Amino acid sequence: MKKIIATLVIALCVAGSAMAQDDLTPERKQAIDSLALEKVRDLSKYIKIVGSKETPFSEANRVIDRAEELFMSDAEIGVSSLGSNQITYYRVRKYFEHLMRLNYDRVEIEWYNIEYVSDLQRQPDGTYVGVITIFQTFRGYDAEGNLTYKDTTKKDITVYVKRKETQIGGRTIGFWDVLLGDMRVKETTNR
Repeated sequence: MKKIIATLVIALCVAGSAMAQDDLTPERKQAIDSLALEKVRDLSKYIKIVGSKETPFSEANRVIDRAEELFMSDAEIGVSSLGSNQITYYRVRKYFEHLMRLNYDRVEIEWYNIEYVSDLQRQPDGTYVGVITIFQTFRGYDAEGNLTYKDTTKKDITVYVKRKETQIGGRTIGFWDVLLGDMRVKETTNR
């Protein structure tokens, strides 16, 4: 609940007073960038929780519901491995269900170097689109605690920023909303 309130406060701060203002001022852009990076960090936490074999099934499902709220409805997440050149893309819920079923006794997933690689670009429909790059290290362990698989994957996450409206106290308030799009695998290595 705190996160929802904080997101709404940030969105309202970013909103400004007039819905007609579709351009991003430097201040709005900075607030939106912060919100987008916060959503990516939340996603990182959700992946870590669901990937942990110690997370109860009911908790994992609750976290998956929260993770889905971060994304556009048709977004997909790419999965790769060192043993194959193939990249498989899953819808968000299917990705998390796949993550829960991995055949390891313990899984560690760490994200680092989270940063924008492309600035937000305005599209003809008024939506802004950018890309955030992350590096993910995945480690899988057997029952004895031995590392049986490790890879590092570079992924690009598309970020969509759209104008929306909400009613607060009988007033229509315009705000910028940030949603994540596809998470594309760019490179998988054994580092």
